Amino acid sequence: MPTSALIRALRCVLPEEAVRTAPEELRAYECDGLSAYRCLPQAVVLPESAEQVQKVLAFCSAHAVPVVARGAGTGLSGGALPVENGVLLCLTRLNRILSVDPDNRLARVQPGVSNLAISQAAKPYGLYYAPDPSSQIACTIGGNVAENAGGVHCLKYGLTVNNVLGLKFVTAAGEAVSLGGAALSAPGLDILALLHGSEGLLGVITEVTVRLLPLPEAARTLLAAFASVAAAAEAVAALICAGLIPAGLEMMDRQAVAVAEDFVHAGYPREAEAILLVEVDGFAPQVEEEAALAEKVLKASGAFSVQVACDQAERQRLWAGRKAAFAAVGRVSPDYYCMDGTIPRQRLAEVLAGIADLSRKYGLKVANVFHAGDGNLHPLILYDAQVPGEFERVERLGEEILALCVAVGGTITGEHGVGVEKLGGMCSQFSAQELAQFHAIRRAFDPEGLLNPGKAIPTVARCVELGRMHVRRGRLAHSELERF
Repeated sequence: MPTSALIRALRCVLPEEAVRTAPEELRAYECDGLSAYRCLPQAVVLPESAEQVQKVLAFCSAHAVPVVARGAGTGLSGGALPVENGVLLCLTRLNRILSVDPDNRLARVQPGVSNLAISQAAKPYGLYYAPDPSSQIACTIGGNVAENAGGVHCLKYGLTVNNVLGLKFVTAAGEAVSLGGAALSAPGLDILALLHGSEGLLGVITEVTVRLLPLPEAARTLLAAFASVAAAAEAVAALICAGLIPAGLEMMDRQAVAVAEDFVHAGYPREAEAILLVEVDGFAPQVEEEAALAEKVLKASGAFSVQVACDQAERQRLWAGRKAAFAAVGRVSPDYYCMDGTIPRQRLAEVLAGIADLSRKYGLKVANVFHAGDGNLHPLILYDAQVPGEFERVERLGEEILALCVAVGGTITGEHGVGVEKLGGMCSQFSAQELAQFHAIRRAFDPEGLLNPGKAIPTVARCVELGRMHVRRGRLAHSELERF
């Protein structure tokens, strides 16, 4: 559709100031957190209500205009990368907490509400929202649902899908749909779970009903230091084997420890090859018992020091280093590439050794900081995008890391999604028949494929071509990505 005609039509649907078209305005939306991929959309729209979302989608459907939904733009897989011949639907103005129901322990919120804001609104009632991605101060609940985000406490309390009771979304054709609600279950197929991790391919979320939990009576955070990465990995398995399900179980290697300590001054031991952060929470007697057991297991597993936070300030400081690790890496490297894969816990030591070998093979430093409890890895590949050919080397290293995750029984993503980043990995992990089923589900919701085209599910033709050659990726126009 010609840009001028599209803009005129959109301004009939939305207030004029809610339609952005100037190049300098569009530039702010050209990428998400994976900035190596960039593209300018034809227009950006900022609706303020679910009804306006419906109008935009109905118009775009009638005129075959592709639409990409975007939240805060903190995603790391290119899932919110615009389409150059389409509309970017930005949901940040749908940012109201509609209600907090302490009696039923739930809250109704719009998709543009930040993750942390939900817990802040629930705190006066002694409640909180459990999933806590590292970007929780900025990332929005709509994006959390689209990617099925986790966080440092997902081992005990689950991912986003385990903490959402209901959704309202709009189909590509502009139809409003409600799923679930205040009850613990709903009749029929579990479409509610299907929307989690769907990356904007099935519908645009306009409201989320989340489960709230009581704030724990007590919590203890332990910091264990190890002389080897392998010993720390083995300690993770030992904690679970001892019957402990920590609220949080995070691991950082020497490289990640050094940069986080320089940035936050959390008190991390720089001499450690790896550290584990272990948090137990619940009723006070239970916490004291579990903290003592965790300390015993960690020492028996080879920790040369175990520090137990003595108060809330120290506990927050220990977690601050972990939460700021990604940002801290940006202080020592011009660029970094954050990977996301998941493996069985018992293969941690093996996979981390494999990543170290691959790091040497490609001559690129890798800092490891991740959710050890559920095997969700986040290797950070350090590089300089200004060096010719270096980003291509980074991509090849990343592809090998994900292939290693799949080889040990894992998957190419835990919470960041596929987006445009991992389309090749999808070809490696799934068969042509499985990909066909994914496409069939998508067509059931969006027959014309107008929502977030070119993302998450590769075509069989693309996978065949990928098998013949190394696909060049990076700073491509989205139309070039789509042709695969």
